[in-house]
Formats: sequence, C-alpha cells, structure tokens
Amino acid sequence: MLENLDQNQIIFILAAMTASAVVVGFMAGFFGIGGGLIMVPILFYLFSFTGVEQAFVMHMAIGTSFSIIIPNSIISTITHMKFKAVDFSIVKTFGVFVVIGVVLGTVFAVSLKTSGLVLFFSIMTMIFAIYFLIEKEKMNPAPRKINLIYRVICGFLSGFLSAPMGIGGGVFNTPIFKMFGYPINVAIGTSAAIGFLIALIGAVGFAISGTYLNINVPLSLGFINIPTFLIFIPITTFMAKIGAETVHKFNKRLIGRIFGIYLFIVACKLFYDYFSF
Repeated sequence: MLENLDQNQIIFILAAMTASAVVVGFMAGFFGIGGGLIMVPILFYLFSFTGVEQAFVMHMAIGTSFSIIIPNSIISTITHMKFKAVDFSIVKTFGVFVVIGVVLGTVFAVSLKTSGLVLFFSIMTMIFAIYFLIEKEKMNPAPRKINLIYRVICGFLSGFLSAPMGIGGGVFNTPIFKMFGYPINVAIGTSAAIGFLIALIGAVGFAISGTYLNINVPLSLGFINIPTFLIFIPITTFMAKIGAETVHKFNKRLIGRIFGIYLFIVACKLFYDYFSF
C-alpha cells in the first residue's frame, strides 16, 4: 500500500495516523463513542492517498475503524465501571436489538459503492454536528425504565445506522439514555459498553465481506488494514482511559461545541467530495 510513496510521504502518513490516534482515543473515552466519527474521515483520506482502490476505500476506512474501536471500547468501559457508570441491565437487553441492527446494517453498507457510503456518512455527520452545537445541558429527571418497544426501535436503529459509518453508536445511545433520565456519566459509560458489541459485530462483518469480495489490499484482513490497526491501538487505548477519567471532572459542554464544529467541517468536505466522484 506504501510501495509507491517516497520517504517524506510515508513519514507524513505515520505522523498523521499518530496524531489522529491521540484525538480518537481521548474523544472515545470522553464522549463514550468509539471514535469512528473522527477516525473514518481521516482513514478515508489516508487510504485514498496511499492508493487503495476507490471502489473500496470507504469500506476499508469503516472496517478498520470498527477493529480499532473494539479495544478502545473495552478500556473505556472498564474505566467507567470504576466510577459505577455502566448499567449492564441496559446493555444486556438493549444490546440484543443493537446486534441485529449491526448485522443488517453491515449487509447494507457492503452493498453500497464508495460514493453512496460517503454521502450517507456526510449526511449523518451533519446531523450529529448540529446536535453537538445546539445541545443544552438539562437537569435529568429520575431514571425511568426503557420499555420494550423503545429498546427494539432505538437498539435496532442504533446498530443499523452505526454499521455504514464505522462508529460505536455512542452518538445515538448517549442522548437516548439521557432522554430517559440517566445521568450523563452513566449514559456515556453504558454507551461505551454497547459500542463494544457494535464494533465487534461490525469488524467481523467487514472482515468476512472483504475476504469474500477478494479485495487486493496488502496486509489486510478483508476490509481491515492490519498496519493501521497496529499503529492506532496502543495510542488510542491509552488515550481512551485518560478521556474516560477526564469526563468526570471537565467541562463537557465546551468540548462538545468544539467537536460539533469539527463534525460540521468534515461533513461539508465529504459533501464536496461526493460530487467529485
């Protein structure tokens, strides 16, 4: 994948991956997200730069993102557990419908061309950008039970929409749990645990589908690029722990606004790129 690049280009790619991994890991722990909203656009452009076939470049970014989210979500969940901020009763029941959604969402994602995935990702990212920019902190009511119909609908949609985006679903699940009265730290911690399920199923699905399609990308397992995975993992897992600890003592609203601005810029750039396909 790097054979056609000179030394300076390779150094640039490695530096970009390292810097990206720091931000991805911290945001994963801080917001209870897998980091895919940051990671997928970066990997998309890096893989494009390194010559991955255009027909599969977005699929490769999504599959690799899922693989990196797996250990991130584990570290984040364990850290939140120390603060008693993970409700496993929700994970067990909500997670069943999330898994069903991820399986079907992965099938849907693989059936799309790169341009279709870019458009889908850009639209959803713009929605999330608006959410983070206008979100207001509210006093949470007392936590109330999430009845079965909401678990089925919200769980399925969370999984189904996360699959074509390569994300851990925290941007869906954290607001849902807040809406039902759960404190923000519990909403984030529980979302991180559910993110593990989404990432695991998503990574397996993209690895199998890429292998079945016999894509020709060196050092990759289906749509998962192994060198990228190995570069990101030690950095993101370390930073995820720091992010998860920081959320319990930092101004989350300010970080949310900054994150929203980042997502808005990414969405606009991807919209522009979509029309260039």
